[in-house]
Amino acid sequence: MLKYLTIAMAALGLTLPVAQAADKPELVVYTYDSFASDWGPGPQIKAEFEKTCNCTLTFVGLESSVGILSRIQLEGASTKADVALGLDTSLTSIAAETGLFRAHGLATRGTLALPADVGFWADETFVPFDWGYFAFNYDTSRLAKVPTSFDELLSADNDLKIVIQDPRTATPGLGLMLWVNAVYGDKAPEVWAKLAPKLVTVTKGWWDAYSMFLEGEADMVLSYSTSPAYHLIAEGKDNFAAAEFTDGHYMQVEVAGILKSSDKPALAALFLERLMEAEMQSILPTTNWMYPAAKAGAVPAGFDGLISPQKSFLFSPEEVARNRKAWTAAWVDGLSQ
Repeated sequence: MLKYLTIAMAALGLTLPVAQAADKPELVVYTYDSFASDWGPGPQIKAEFEKTCNCTLTFVGLESSVGILSRIQLEGASTKADVALGLDTSLTSIAAETGLFRAHGLATRGTLALPADVGFWADETFVPFDWGYFAFNYDTSRLAKVPTSFDELLSADNDLKIVIQDPRTATPGLGLMLWVNAVYGDKAPEVWAKLAPKLVTVTKGWWDAYSMFLEGEADMVLSYSTSPAYHLIAEGKDNFAAAEFTDGHYMQVEVAGILKSSDKPALAALFLERLMEAEMQSILPTTNWMYPAAKAGAVPAGFDGLISPQKSFLFSPEEVARNRKAWTAAWVDGLSQ
């Protein structure tokens, strides 16, 4: 009798949590791989949100912000995503034009801590959650003469080896393309042609390029002005830096939006609201290695030694949408000369 009672209790103990889990709604968030990874902000944000949502938060990691948008466009109204997290302002106009996103309904006035260059955030579809600057990173122990402008970078000896990412598949690559067009305008194709002899390669994603740099295959890598903070805070290494360009630096503002096809819009809106609160915003600097977008977010020691560009650029989403195809074609032509 005791044997069968034990078996019955064990069976009950195994099935009860499954039944409880099934009763909880699941919120599916498409994001990029590094956000969802064990070392990214995803696990901490999941734990924080699930404390109060009575739900299951599931992150689906994709290759990049470009990959997130491509996946949603491919799946259309049948997408499993409730939220897209990790697009940036270079893609928001294109994303909005798909008709697949709904208004977020959140009040952001007075809550954001974006640089003055961004201006008033008027986007009713996408909410910013972090931001940063694109920059060329280098190892101070390996590179003595550091370019301080694009002109110096382009006129440097071709022994200077650089690795960048493809703007068609990687967010930093797209950021560099926009950065060069912001600085040089119609002369951008000439910049690509001058840069080409210095390129070790053009990678599909950020990590491919950054790992090559860490392995010593390149002197400089296209990354973020905040990347050195990772090495300092997480590894205790102070030999990594970002080159500050007198031309200015291009900004990235990352955003999240709710899919119109989601059958859990209230839960999705709650997630965006919680994402802007202090607990989650303060997770981002030392996991996603970007600045928090809300005033509630805290920036840790280690960020105070980063470069602070005196000039920055940020095209409107509409301007990027109008010119992206032509600018990409010019990038391809310039590098192939």
